[in-house]
Amino acid sequence: MKGSFVISDTEKGLRLDSVLNAHFPEQTRSHIKALIEDGKITLNGKKVKAGEKVRVGDKVEYIFDEIKPLEALPQDVEFEIIYEDSDLLVVNKPQGLVVHPCSSTKDHTLVNGLLYRVKDLSGINGVLRPGIVHRLDKNTSGLMVVAKNDMAHVSLAKQIKDKTCKRDYIALCEGVFKENEGEIKTFIERSKSDRKKMAVSDKGRLAITDYKVLKIYPTSKKTLVKFSLQTGRTHQIRVHCKQINHPIVGDDVYGHAEKGLNGQLLHSYKITFIHPRTAKVMELEIDLPDYFKKYLEKLR
Repeated sequence: MKGSFVISDTEKGLRLDSVLNAHFPEQTRSHIKALIEDGKITLNGKKVKAGEKVRVGDKVEYIFDEIKPLEALPQDVEFEIIYEDSDLLVVNKPQGLVVHPCSSTKDHTLVNGLLYRVKDLSGINGVLRPGIVHRLDKNTSGLMVVAKNDMAHVSLAKQIKDKTCKRDYIALCEGVFKENEGEIKTFIERSKSDRKKMAVSDKGRLAITDYKVLKIYPTSKKTLVKFSLQTGRTHQIRVHCKQINHPIVGDDVYGHAEKGLNGQLLHSYKITFIHPRTAKVMELEIDLPDYFKKYLEKLR
């Protein structure tokens, strides 16, 4: 798509990328920024920065790449259904499984598996993320609640926002914790040096994680810890563990990779929420995966 437009009185003084976001809401902010950096979006015929302030009468010319929409198709993907009724299901996502299709993983995700095994899923998040109310990182295992209709989706999403849906995790961390329990409270935003990572900063979104020590392995200098989320930011537990100098064992992004592990030893073992239809408190819990338990056995 190719075209141009002229900056109006109401747009003067705004950033170029902000103006483009308003004109083309279907385009992502990151895509617009990349096009500006590549010179495919220009201001008065010149290549400028995304933050350039515009003036009345400035001419913006653009060339948008044609993006082929991703489509999630049913595929036989291995995962366990812990609970299911007409409104929702709770699944145990294995380590290594991506939750929904994206630019780097187009198929064989949890969503592909859900479409293969489940007849109905809520459509609020569109065709790429049907039923997905919240996510787990690719190499984090454990419980996720999935909505089968829009009523359940709205209710569960509100519970997560209002912090009435509780998610508890178990992780093995490097080092020995000095305090048996505590709260980690910071602001988290996307890293300026690596856009694939999150980082603690003096701004961003508030992130609060509670922790409680379950067991200390003094010989190997590792600590088994329970984490409870008060907020649900991207990579929150992993970033907070790095922040307190106790990165999660096997985390090759915020700590370091470890031989024999395919990712961080972080497991969502418990989820508590109010059923959208019955108003009954649902509390589901599962054991640690075998690879996690085998690693702990070696420490003993």
